[in-house]
Amino acid sequence: MFGVLLLTLLGVKANAQITHRDLLEKFLLPASGGNLVAQKDWKPFPKTAEEWKKRLPDSVIKNIIKNGEEALKKDFQPISATVMLEFVRTGNRVHYERLSFVKRNMLWDLVLAEAAEGKGRFIDHIVDGVWSTCEETYWGLPVHLTMQKAGVGMADVQDPVVDLFAAETASILAWTDYFVGDQLEKVSPLLRARIYYEINRRIFVPMVTAHYEWMGNGNPNAKLNNWAPWIASNYLTAALLLEKNTGKRVDAVNRCIKITDQYINGLGNDGGCDEGPTYWFAAGASVFDVLNLLDDASAGKINIYGDPFVKKIGSYIYKTHIGGSYFIDVADAHPKIEVDGVMIYRFGKLINDEQMIRFGSWATYDRPLHESEVEIFRRTRRLYNLFLTGTVEKFSPPYKDLPDVWYSDIQLMASRSANGLFVAAHGGNNGESHNHNDVGDFMIYADNYPVIIDVGSGTYTARTFSKERYKLWFNTSAYHNLPVINNNQQKDGISYAASAVKYQSSRDHSSLSMDIKNAYPANTGITYWQRNIDMIKTGKIRITDNYGLSTPAKNLTQTFITVCLTDISHPGKIYFTLPDEKVVTLDYDANYWNIKKEKMELSDPEDQGLKTSWDHHDIYRLLLVAKSPVLKTTVNYTIYK
Repeated sequence: MFGVLLLTLLGVKANAQITHRDLLEKFLLPASGGNLVAQKDWKPFPKTAEEWKKRLPDSVIKNIIKNGEEALKKDFQPISATVMLEFVRTGNRVHYERLSFVKRNMLWDLVLAEAAEGKGRFIDHIVDGVWSTCEETYWGLPVHLTMQKAGVGMADVQDPVVDLFAAETASILAWTDYFVGDQLEKVSPLLRARIYYEINRRIFVPMVTAHYEWMGNGNPNAKLNNWAPWIASNYLTAALLLEKNTGKRVDAVNRCIKITDQYINGLGNDGGCDEGPTYWFAAGASVFDVLNLLDDASAGKINIYGDPFVKKIGSYIYKTHIGGSYFIDVADAHPKIEVDGVMIYRFGKLINDEQMIRFGSWATYDRPLHESEVEIFRRTRRLYNLFLTGTVEKFSPPYKDLPDVWYSDIQLMASRSANGLFVAAHGGNNGESHNHNDVGDFMIYADNYPVIIDVGSGTYTARTFSKERYKLWFNTSAYHNLPVINNNQQKDGISYAASAVKYQSSRDHSSLSMDIKNAYPANTGITYWQRNIDMIKTGKIRITDNYGLSTPAKNLTQTFITVCLTDISHPGKIYFTLPDEKVVTLDYDANYWNIKKEKMELSDPEDQGLKTSWDHHDIYRLLLVAKSPVLKTTVNYTIYK
């Protein structure tokens, strides 16, 4: 789930480096509205069933109506006070989320079905959905009530806060008004008035009067994370569709421009997303959602698709692809992603990125999107996808991943060998958004199957974004592919970082080297710990640790995490068996290391999401234990098929 808080973990950092690109600032609107299409004239999608049927194939229309008919069979469930209180009482957030998300999904399905069919049979249930949603005290998630003055617990109706899902709800209701508002008017003129009233008091007014930490708390030099463009895209949708007052509409557009600019300004010059590929769909792709809306609502006059930096933002998603559904799962990212190929294709077309276009096409046809039945967000993006699905080309020859990738700001590299090996590694720091303590970590795949892995993020609970975050094993360096020295793991914080980072690439090799000493506490006794990850293109990966200690180590271990069946019975070798019975071998120095294997039990609530992430395979920790650690030495690990 994307709904996250503590706000200190959101990547909102007052002292982070900001580059004032301000790509959209030149398009700030005058009070008159300037290039903005008037609210009454902006019609981005068909308004009648006849138009829907002209624009979409019969099969798509039938599926939309089928989804609406399924929603007709269900009642809109209220959300009780005690369900809201579960988060502070037990840490559970799932029950509230399911009630909230299912209700909004039902309303969305009903609205699209009525818009596509136009017979009126869905209207009464839409009325029930609108009324039920408007009657809710709070549109967001209980975990995000830290944003209200009263803190977590019950929502304060006098202090509405704008979180991800309050903004999502506003967008859904705004599209409801757009598509079926005339029919609602016939039931009662109070319905459309209620939609505007609730969005105005819950979203429009707080966005003007409040200073939320997710948008920098009023500081234009704060580094923002995915909340900024994600919320801005939904806020912009609601304002463009509903706000009839030109001055207020212009103010909302300008506010979204500034928020989006500030997010873009906080990215490194490489345009990479330090939150990982999963969050790119809520971050870089949400920037695209904002740009798409601004372009559409200005009849093409607000347009920065030609800017090279926008291309960098877009290209991140295909550059972090491993193979199949697997992506480089740094931070809280998940290893497997259901890819929105149509959106990627649209983005690639608009920025004229041929590789992205082909990746979007591949994802559309080879990895069709199968959405969760609960977590369905960013409906505006879905609408643009819906009406452009049939335009996605199918290419021959098929998409081919890049052989090498380097992101200098987030210090992430990836490389492929000629015989199907893949390695990714990164430096960075332990104060990144959605951080795991993982400076110097690496992951290895063979024939697009995971061999040595970054486990990724588990199920979000109250502990995930609290002071207990680094008590969760999968967030700690001991359970990444890293050393533990004198029982010391890496620490969290921006100062715990890689140094002397160097990337090199040639026809035969790609390598990343760094000193990870500073990622550990000062009392660990490390003089230097130079880690080098080298892809030898003919088909070997070599990990080299050259280290020095100021005092003899009492203990030293090196972790490898895997979901493969492994054989550790032969000293100096680890055999990883792939599903096709092929074997990947890791060589280590049996004179220096003993080895043992631990199976992760996955019994805590936070562990449950890992089962899904790794297709319910067992997760193992292979632990090399130094027999007699020395003050300084070089150790090597070689991986090959």
